[in-house]
Amino acid sequence: MLLTLASGSLLFPGLFALSTWALRRSRPEWTFSDCVMIGTRVVSSVQAVLATGSGILIIRSCSNVISDRSSGGTLGTSLSAASSQQN
Repeated sequence: MLLTLASGSLLFPGLFALSTWALRRSRPEWTFSDCVMIGTRVVSSVQAVLATGSGILIIRSCSNVISDRSSGGTLGTSLSAASSQQN
């Protein structure tokens, strides 16, 4: 779980910095605010695609979303079970 958090903490700001830098180099006539706006949209698009993909993956892995979601455990036990399955 912490590895995923660390990866996301590096990936998305890095993608923003890279896209902003690439736009400034490839389109010198654009203002800085234009490059920042497009960079923000690139990062938002990547986040949306990843969120959609993870949602599809979760839905496809559950036979019944309602009953698979509530296994009778508390949130803490569900998170620890998910963490142990991930490792």
